[in-house]
Amino acid sequence: MIDVDYPAMLSLFKEHLNPKRSESASFLIWYLEKYYRLDALDATDAVCDQSNDKGVDGIFVDDSDQTIIIFQSKISQKINSSIGDAALRTFDGTLNQFKTADSIKHVADSAGENQVAALIKRLDLVNKIGSYDVRGEFLVNLDLDHNGKDFLTGAPNITFVGRSKLLSSYISDERDLPNHPPATFDIFGLDVAKYTVDASRNAIIAPVKAAELIKLNGIEDQSIFAYNVRGPLGKTKINREIVLSINDNQKHKLFPLFHNGITIIASSISSDENSLTISGYYVVNGCQSLSSLYNNATAITDELRVLTKFIQMDPSSPEAGMITAFSNNQNGVRPRDFKANTSPQIRIQNEFKLHYAGKYYYEIKRGEPAGHGVGISNEDAGLYLMAFDLKQPWATHRKYEVFEDKHNDLFARPQATADRIVLCRTIVDSIKAELSNIENQLFAKYVLTQYAILYIVREILDKDSLSEKILKTPEFFVRTDADRTRFKWAVGRIISDIVSDLNEELKEYGDNFDYRSKLRDSNWITEVKKKLVATHSKMIKRKVIDDFTTDWQSNHQVQL
Repeated sequence: MIDVDYPAMLSLFKEHLNPKRSESASFLIWYLEKYYRLDALDATDAVCDQSNDKGVDGIFVDDSDQTIIIFQSKISQKINSSIGDAALRTFDGTLNQFKTADSIKHVADSAGENQVAALIKRLDLVNKIGSYDVRGEFLVNLDLDHNGKDFLTGAPNITFVGRSKLLSSYISDERDLPNHPPATFDIFGLDVAKYTVDASRNAIIAPVKAAELIKLNGIEDQSIFAYNVRGPLGKTKINREIVLSINDNQKHKLFPLFHNGITIIASSISSDENSLTISGYYVVNGCQSLSSLYNNATAITDELRVLTKFIQMDPSSPEAGMITAFSNNQNGVRPRDFKANTSPQIRIQNEFKLHYAGKYYYEIKRGEPAGHGVGISNEDAGLYLMAFDLKQPWATHRKYEVFEDKHNDLFARPQATADRIVLCRTIVDSIKAELSNIENQLFAKYVLTQYAILYIVREILDKDSLSEKILKTPEFFVRTDADRTRFKWAVGRIISDIVSDLNEELKEYGDNFDYRSKLRDSNWITEVKKKLVATHSKMIKRKVIDDFTTDWQSNHQVQL
């Protein structure tokens, strides 16, 4: 159970708290991660974490559902209080700014350099508004009073997420699951199929009423899907088709004929000719369907039945895990999966096994067994190489390109070796160790920052007398533990100087500059790179600092 009372709630998102970011913005980032299932980068990108943003705290565009969602987030320090209609009316006025292309353009123009303007441009809202719906989502750690509820009845474009919703729909990342009470299904007059494995494991397949299925405990808070491989995926194409069938009562009697059904594993099952009772149950396949049924409960009739397989066994057993994996075989195949067994990926993985066994392992497939040592996924490797070799750090937010347009440029070449990837990883580890010294911590914590610095390190190394050896024989610097330690120390001195100069460079932009757009801007990064590399070169010429070669050659037994 989470605590959304202030100040206890601050511990939920302490990694997002920063003196230059409001607590409510941090709250919204956490909410987008935990409830919208966004990764840290996408969640941070969606939030305006500075003031003067036209009443907008965040914007998320759901392209699959063609919806633009405007967020407003608030934190109340008052316990046992509630929120009325005043804040909602203000938010409704904020939403009016996003009715037309002209009004959105006006918001962007009048916002100037504030983050909401950059967010509008980056999400291309002006061009999307004609075909996308706009709705608002109001997030707060309080519940509504009667005035707020009355106002929302006339504001269908606003979704309210308050204390009760946060608590009821939160999914813990720990397996501390509630004990769901037994559930009974009416099977009178139905033919059911039974299959017995042994005394403790058996199965019953029956077309049960959807109206009874949606009464199962744990659907709203998702605990019933704890052992499923996926949670609800929202309004995907398949889920929209399910909803259409649910809302067409002419198809209800036909539902078991075209629907794949639901699989429930329960610790105990008992049945007679009239009813079937389960306890200790979890849905391991059919999460999307059951969620769609639950969310469209008013359209369900007694004729809508779902073919349900009830399996009696321990839900936490290996056999239950096998059933979950085998029954969930409709997962979409990603571009990364298609590249997993290509020769470039297999070659690199074999090189890791040959040269870095027990130190690093290379992951090329989702779900493959972890090796010994530090894991490096081929996705991370691709992003390293995109910044270091292709010198395009501004493109690293487009992760999908690693396994699409850029795959051959990144991996299908002689330079793409295990040694090269470990070299990049060692530099990135040194960068991460220095990020706390960047004065603008919002900039420092943004994931694209590390790739921008990796690119600058490459440009500085290019001017070093050892550059050719670094690029052509990276194994000389990272193959052994001692050499990696030595390399990390030497390159760390470069990174320390970069961070010092970067702090000075960022001062001219002030605290509220749009670092997210800047780190995607090739022109901006290129200009910053030129300045930092030039400064570094001057410092070396003036003998204020040593170059990489000097540090490398003068430190043979460095210990971190």
